Amino acid sequence: MKKITKALFIVSLLVPVVIHAQTDKATGNGAMHRDYFVSSLIRIADPLLTALSKNELKKKMPVEAKTNDRQNFTYLEAFGRLLAGMAPWLELGPDSSTEGKLRKKYIELSISCIRNATDPAVPDYMNFYKGGQALVDAAFLSQALLRAPNQLWGRLDAKTKKNVLEALKSSRVITPGHSNWLFFSAMVEAALLQFEGSCDKMRVDYAVSQHLQWYKGDGAYGDGASFHWDYYNSFVIQPMFLEVLQTLITSGQNENKTYELELNRARRYAAVQERLISPEGTYPPIGRSLAYRFGAFQLLSKMALMHQLPNEILPQQVRCALFEVVKRQLETPGTFDKEGWLTIGLVGHQPGVGEPYISTGSLYLCSQVFLVLGLPATDPYWQNADADWTAKKAWKGEPIPIDHAIEN
Repeated sequence: MKKITKALFIVSLLVPVVIHAQTDKATGNGAMHRDYFVSSLIRIADPLLTALSKNELKKKMPVEAKTNDRQNFTYLEAFGRLLAGMAPWLELGPDSSTEGKLRKKYIELSISCIRNATDPAVPDYMNFYKGGQALVDAAFLSQALLRAPNQLWGRLDAKTKKNVLEALKSSRVITPGHSNWLFFSAMVEAALLQFEGSCDKMRVDYAVSQHLQWYKGDGAYGDGASFHWDYYNSFVIQPMFLEVLQTLITSGQNENKTYELELNRARRYAAVQERLISPEGTYPPIGRSLAYRFGAFQLLSKMALMHQLPNEILPQQVRCALFEVVKRQLETPGTFDKEGWLTIGLVGHQPGVGEPYISTGSLYLCSQVFLVLGLPATDPYWQNADADWTAKKAWKGEPIPIDHAIEN
């Protein structure tokens, strides 16, 4: 058994520690990094999924917020966002390994949670249509199902599938803002297209066409017509853009040219994200929604998952960089309350970081950094020797590649 770090030992008090058998080719800390990511994801997820599976989420989850209306939204926020980040790992499916058995447990918990979240007859039935925020997290739940079509959607019973589809359709009464919100409507429609065979194509086409108009250059989109210095290209815009287009292509629609264009932009944005990570595993605290913590690096994680990192970026340097980011934030005192729920903050508990739309449920968007767990333990991302990321090499005086903008 590999030596367990102090931090991982703390996590092991809450959840089972995941131990992987390393292959003969494994070098560096990749297996330890994966163990830490799995244990960290489970540490974040376990209180939520356990409570919801028992129809006790509304009873047990605290609601930290600046306004008193967030109870209307916070539960679907928590569940949809968490599951979207977990989905690629769950989609690997159960197997006989320790990690595979752990996945089996959380797949089964997630299925129970989906059933309860969408059943109008049970206490934890969630709001999909009252108030604008409900659309946002209907979209994240849609994203989760699209990311795990076999292990999540494929395991649902017929009644639950019907409830899910009805819940998603009910969100159509909400008009999205003229911003990244257009992709929330598009994401819901993409799920309906994938799982029911039809959708409101206008909502999808409008999101795509508007964002093509809002492109600002060098891999970045505006959030609406204006450019914002924040992480919404990673929180929402580019991951959902790619996944909506992928769903359209899967359904037989000719969106390949637009997809290749967006993929090139996403790769550029991922290159910028990798350079934003300091040698110490910190990053600039710019823009809104900083309480989503390391969810800011969803797109970088997604590009690694897709094997679409820019040529100058090694998968293992992303692994090492993301490990330092997650470890630095997750282990700061105050990140969790005494019952294991996330608290508002970027580094520890910082209530002032939360905008009026932020509540406890919002924070679970941080799980999006764990998309790379959808790569099996045998992937080079986990197997290759450790490598410093760009900023770490630069500030050690080592050679780094010249950074180049893209033209379109």
